[in-house]
Amino acid sequence: MSAQQASADTLQRFSFDKTAIRGELTHLNDSYQGVLKRHKYPEPIAIAIGELMAATALLSSNLKFPGRLTLQIRLTGNVTLLQAESSEKGQLRAIARYDENIEATELAFEDGQMIITIEPEVGQRYQGITAIQGGNIAGAIEDYFMQSEQLGSRFWLKCDGTIAAGFMLQQMPSATGDDPDAWDRISHLGSTIKDEELLLLPNDTLLHRLYHEEDVRIYPASDLSFFCTCSKDRIATALHQLGHAELKSIIAEQGKIAINCDFCQQAYAFDGVQIDELFPEHKLQ
Repeated sequence: MSAQQASADTLQRFSFDKTAIRGELTHLNDSYQGVLKRHKYPEPIAIAIGELMAATALLSSNLKFPGRLTLQIRLTGNVTLLQAESSEKGQLRAIARYDENIEATELAFEDGQMIITIEPEVGQRYQGITAIQGGNIAGAIEDYFMQSEQLGSRFWLKCDGTIAAGFMLQQMPSATGDDPDAWDRISHLGSTIKDEELLLLPNDTLLHRLYHEEDVRIYPASDLSFFCTCSKDRIATALHQLGHAELKSIIAEQGKIAINCDFCQQAYAFDGVQIDELFPEHKLQ
């Protein structure tokens, strides 16, 4: 079975009739490769970034308004940060920070923190933090939902360096539904999924294999894509905080201010005239 048969770069929502259980499936191909072609990450980091992007895509369904969801893993070893973001439109980007002088042969998800941040364009910012006790990204997210939201959740994440995929089941708090044993049964069936099935099977085929004896309601899939929100205006706003004198000093030494976006590697440059335009008050003096 070829990778092209998978439901690439989509987020598929589904639910189970007469229960309070919902689920999601995601596959990332071009959006994941959009990150890798801009960063030459060692294989363990590239795989972890893929899993984190899949998890972020699954969590992005919580965005019911214009805004951004950010999922961060902060660790104490040579890999200090894994970060993925999604907009309400399914626009994804991701980055890792690590010591390039140390060979990253293994990632240990322990003695760290997982941080989920939701930033609406209008309204109050929300942030949840949970400790990573060891294990993997999926386990950390399950712990977060149990500790912070009191929601039974199961996450399965897989990445092979080319494709990333994720599968989520969540028990909603409203009611147990007409089938009190549904959560145990449905989550157990979910645990039978094989890595190659999660990566390669189309959504409908995978759901039929797992739940052909259940009443599954499948909703229209939404598209996912790589997209970076950087812009020259955003960079200019950040530079403005350094102050006119500091920026002009850099111009005097280097001739211009050159900045590359950490996420997409887009290059931005500002000369002295452009810096002066950021501080119109200096033109009046």
